[in-house]
Amino acid sequence: MKRTATAVWHGSGKDGNGHLTTQSTILDKSQYSFNSRFAEGKGTNPEELLAAAHAGCFTMKLSFVLGDAGFVPDSLETTAYINFENGSITASHLVVRAKIKGIDQALFDTSVRDAELNCPVSRVLNAEITVESSLES
Repeated sequence: MKRTATAVWHGSGKDGNGHLTTQSTILDKSQYSFNSRFAEGKGTNPEELLAAAHAGCFTMKLSFVLGDAGFVPDSLETTAYINFENGSITASHLVVRAKIKGIDQALFDTSVRDAELNCPVSRVLNAEITVESSLES
């Protein structure tokens, strides 16, 4: 399986702008710029997209891990916080909230750790990855 995305940029790094399009076209010429990356300008940015990719990948992997253990989550909600410092992505912090009937805390924690280490986006990142999790009854 291969997936693609295309970035088009016009102009200088600070004054220029561009757009992103994904293979599925869920992003279709979505605007990005210096301001959307480093300020609060309109549009997206690579770090926001990476946060979405990591949150989505981790959450789906956690669902598979839980399924392998015999549990189907009622809900999993993950927020990814990407740190961008001194020109580098240095960390991704995941905060996951879960509702899963009948699971104990130890198995939940083991499942979260498995997903943290083995989701494909975690494996490709060269950054510190941390996770906070809570199991709601």
